[in-house]
Amino acid sequence: MRILAINMLALIVLGVGVLYLGRYQDRLIQSELESLRAEARLFSGVLSDSGTVRDIELRYRLDPAKSRNLIRRLVETTGIRTRLYDRTGGLFGDSHQLGGQGGYIIEVEPLPPPRNHIGWLNRAFDWIDDTIDAWPGRSLLPLWQDQASVADQMGQALEGNIAGALWQDAEGRLVLSAAAPVASFREILGAVVLTKNGAVIDESLRQVRLDIVKIFVVALAVTVLLSLYLSGAIGRPIRKLATAADRVRHGLGRAQTIPDFASRGDEIGDLSAALRDMTQALTDRMDATERFAADVAHELKNPLTSAKSAIETAAKVEDPAQRVRLLQIVQHDLTRMDRLIGDISNASRLDAELARERSEPVDLTAMLQALVEVHESTRDDGAPHVTLQSAVPLTVRGIDTRLFQVFQNLVGNALSFSQPDDTVRVEARRDGGHALVTVEDDGPGIPEGKLETIFERFYSERPKGERFGQHSGLGLSISKQIVEALGGQISASNRNDATGRVHGARFTVRLPLA
Repeated sequence: MRILAINMLALIVLGVGVLYLGRYQDRLIQSELESLRAEARLFSGVLSDSGTVRDIELRYRLDPAKSRNLIRRLVETTGIRTRLYDRTGGLFGDSHQLGGQGGYIIEVEPLPPPRNHIGWLNRAFDWIDDTIDAWPGRSLLPLWQDQASVADQMGQALEGNIAGALWQDAEGRLVLSAAAPVASFREILGAVVLTKNGAVIDESLRQVRLDIVKIFVVALAVTVLLSLYLSGAIGRPIRKLATAADRVRHGLGRAQTIPDFASRGDEIGDLSAALRDMTQALTDRMDATERFAADVAHELKNPLTSAKSAIETAAKVEDPAQRVRLLQIVQHDLTRMDRLIGDISNASRLDAELARERSEPVDLTAMLQALVEVHESTRDDGAPHVTLQSAVPLTVRGIDTRLFQVFQNLVGNALSFSQPDDTVRVEARRDGGHALVTVEDDGPGIPEGKLETIFERFYSERPKGERFGQHSGLGLSISKQIVEALGGQISASNRNDATGRVHGARFTVRLPLA
């Protein structure tokens, strides 16, 4: 409804402004006044040529019969009240006066034009005519008083001037007057005064307003229909999206409950797609949290069960050596739980920390060189080597501590599968607009079908002979989470020879260059 109200308000304000017609009315009044002056000059010229005679002194004077006859004939076509005065100011003829028998004078008063307008719409027009559309300067015009006002115009004409003026009658209606001298050979013989009311102007304005109202009604109907269409096309989908979002907020539905308006191809479609994506992301996060909580419970339950069993058994056995061995199991399980809790705490805080920390240019080559040097300087005799095969200057955008954690996890994972004096090879190179880092080992490789699974939380595929519980299974999962948060990719593959035999594993990290 707001769309409808706003559109209608703007159109109504425009319509009222157009109906005012102030300038048009001013020009129309001035045009009518100039036309009346021109008619006054025309009438005076006709009377000067055809309504005069010479007296015994050979001077020109107005002939009463000819003049009155000319006035009647001139007024037949115009309907304008015309009065003729002689040089002394005496009334010589009036188009609204007829001579009767016995010397009587009959005054002709024209009736107001019939108002054939009926109905509420026309009554509304009458009200507009009487109030809103009153000419702004009309209330300042002098009051029309028939004798005095005509005498004023006549006086100006007898002085040789072409006069014209605007007046208002007692009812506030416009009256126009014009006067011109009747002269012959530069001798003023009298004056002709023309008067007319503003009914023609008012009727012209009324017709213009009527045409405007017709257009306005059509425009208003179109606006209402378009507003109703827009209200349905915009308001109804938004209401559906709001209802669906409220259902999701109260846990009554998931991503599939958000209506899909993407096919609209407009802002509503974009909003729908964004809400669906956001809801899907929230759903994925909730599912991930639920899986993480289940995995944590499962991983913690194993050492707890083992420790509980060892404690219950230790309470029953009397052999000191056996009791010591059971206590060592308990200690190992507690150490494993401590490691698990620490890794779980780090993993749970990782998303929030990645969101808070700002990415900065990181010298990737220098970081890898430092990682290799630290390992080689602290390597025990017989332990595997770590080498940086080749490295070109590379700079990526990221968080240096987190990137160091990623490559430390990958190198540590490769070392755990390497034999004594084996070599873990690290290589960094440019690949288009990305930096490509590979970590290779000579271990047993990755079991078939596990190339993606190894990045899941708590997944652990350990080499034979390694004591159980030495790793939490979160290292590769954390590495993948960090790399993807920085806009990169991480993948795993096996190193095969020409016969297809596995000679080790290869981890590849792809990061966008700064």
